[in-house]
Amino acid sequence: MKSEHIPKATIERLAVYLQILGNLGRDGVNIISSDKLAQACKVNPSQIRKDLAYFGEFGVRGVGYYIQELITAIKQSLGIDRHWYCALVGVGNLGRALLRHNEFARRGFIIRGAFDCDQDKIGKVESGLEVICSKRLKTKVRDLGLEIGIITTPPERAQRAADYLVESGIKGIINFAPARIAVPEPIPVEYVDYFHQFYALAFHITLSQHRA
Repeated sequence: MKSEHIPKATIERLAVYLQILGNLGRDGVNIISSDKLAQACKVNPSQIRKDLAYFGEFGVRGVGYYIQELITAIKQSLGIDRHWYCALVGVGNLGRALLRHNEFARRGFIIRGAFDCDQDKIGKVESGLEVICSKRLKTKVRDLGLEIGIITTPPERAQRAADYLVESGIKGIINFAPARIAVPEPIPVEYVDYFHQFYALAFHITLSQHRA
């Protein structure tokens, strides 16, 4: 990696590049030019070159990118060339849906522990995992090698879930709850709020209608 100061937008685009490259590889494509890759990713070629330049030199002048080599390089750059074991806190409707979502494991993010503070849920089995009391997080994080916490609680319980995860030694948190949480440095937090996309889509539809 050439630089530690990488824009978040670059990381997000790398995930798109990885998805497109994976699809091309499954279709039997071995080499792709920067122009064609840019067209598939809906960015300009210079943007792809700039994004990849943060991590090293890729591609062959006059040839393009070898797809499998670039996939491997991007995965290494993103740190997803390994398994990440996750703890899910909040086994409600959303939590259960994520536990059933096989794509997490396929992409290397394996949920190995499901936790909740509701006595009616503790001890039950969801998608092959026994629901464990959140107060036992510290022991389970150590025993199961958990590094990422996933919060799927109601918003009013998100901070408490975050506190449990931090006290347990978790290294990073994905927060699906519609609430902001406070965690100490250097624990990174990523927020997933589907309504942001709904708001953006509603805005663009409204804007296009006004222009019509």
